[in-house]
Amino acid sequence: MNKSGAGKAIADKAKIEELLSRGVDTVYPTRDALRDVLMSGKRIRLYLGIDPTSPHLHLGHAENIIMLRKFQDLGHEVILLMGDFTGRIGDPTDKLAARTQLTDKQVKENLKTFKAQASKVLRFTGANAAQIKFNAKWLGKLTFEEVIKLASHFTVQQMLERDMFQKRLNFTYTCPKCGKEQIYAHATPRTDGGIRSVEHGSGLTKSRVCTNCGAHNTFEAINNAILVKKNANESEGIRAPRPIGLHEFFYPLMQGYDSVAMDVDLEVGGTDQTFNMLAGRTLLKAMKGKEKFVITNRLLEDPTTGKKMSKTEGTLVNLDDEPNDMFGKIMALPDELIPHILELSTMIPIERVTELTSKLKKGENPRDIKLIASEEVVALYHSPKLAKEAREEWVRVFSHKEKPEDAPKLKLKTHTLSLIDLVLAAGIPSKSEARRLVEQNAVKINDAVKKDSGEMITLKPRDIIRIGKHRFFEIA
Repeated sequence: MNKSGAGKAIADKAKIEELLSRGVDTVYPTRDALRDVLMSGKRIRLYLGIDPTSPHLHLGHAENIIMLRKFQDLGHEVILLMGDFTGRIGDPTDKLAARTQLTDKQVKENLKTFKAQASKVLRFTGANAAQIKFNAKWLGKLTFEEVIKLASHFTVQQMLERDMFQKRLNFTYTCPKCGKEQIYAHATPRTDGGIRSVEHGSGLTKSRVCTNCGAHNTFEAINNAILVKKNANESEGIRAPRPIGLHEFFYPLMQGYDSVAMDVDLEVGGTDQTFNMLAGRTLLKAMKGKEKFVITNRLLEDPTTGKKMSKTEGTLVNLDDEPNDMFGKIMALPDELIPHILELSTMIPIERVTELTSKLKKGENPRDIKLIASEEVVALYHSPKLAKEAREEWVRVFSHKEKPEDAPKLKLKTHTLSLIDLVLAAGIPSKSEARRLVEQNAVKINDAVKKDSGEMITLKPRDIIRIGKHRFFEIA
């Protein structure tokens, strides 16, 4: 039985207005409808689902967890749902190839520290404690007949309309300006890795408009960008259509059924989860005659590229990173990302966020704003004391040009290796990025700049590796 209406929640107008606006992209069915429910004082049940595809929660999760905390503070019933079943299927959202399916053992291993990481923001003890649930409890019990009934509420056309499936059905290329993958309909591959337009055989075709950055890319520019990347071994050139696994269509059904099983009033998540969350709205209405609200929050993206923070981009900040490491990672982020970090990943008052963003736009040194943002993030996910110490250490190292007192230890399989392999071992995601850093004189060993990516290096314990401005490692 749904007890979400039991008791009363706090109907604080200012706090509710911030909940419905800070970082929020869209509210379904409408913002006004949800506002009316919250202002009535009704206690609702809401949830955020997270699949354990990695052992780490990160700043991309933080915005939604912070939203749960704010609902919790107002007295609402909050659930953090662990996708121990859906994590084994693999969410196809934003994926240009089917995810590798995780084993039950891998899922359980990844889940071990999720509660501890989420507890940096949510309260799991005391009054109105947040709940942890696991969707294998109900999804693992569904019969084949029940799954077919769930599937009857959706069409193949609805599934195929999704952007990542469209990209897998067509030839795609990378936008030369922003780097986002784009569909090139009516194309065939050339033998050199470029593309040939079927609709304009001469190659003199109208430009393609990037759906991400709005750039008008000519046929010639697209081909040139493809071939440059291909020749640098950074790309396979034009990407041919890729398979879509039938099991991937079941993911939104499974996530949608979570809403039915928990009988929720609201689900929160990123804009990339809109389809999946609306699937839950469809099923809850069809199976229980109940409306469900959905809040989609803006993604933590680099506004200059439109790319999410990720390990591949070198911008991933995990909630369980050590304080000094977390502080340094945020200081290394693009300046343009800092206002988004302040708004989406901290709990500082929105007025303060607006003030700091305004200072940045007016030309104040981005470093000063980053110091504030970095300290706020570390204070929230660790403690104010550790945040202060991390700031002092960063200033000591990077302003006073000293070496870090506690650089992360880098364990190598061999202490004799090429410079490029050393950079890759330090966490740089690709050879092209590693070469770029070497070419920019951004790699140092014991303060000596290294310029040849193929140079064989022999290291000894306690040697200090510096990559870029903010990454230090000590050889273990």
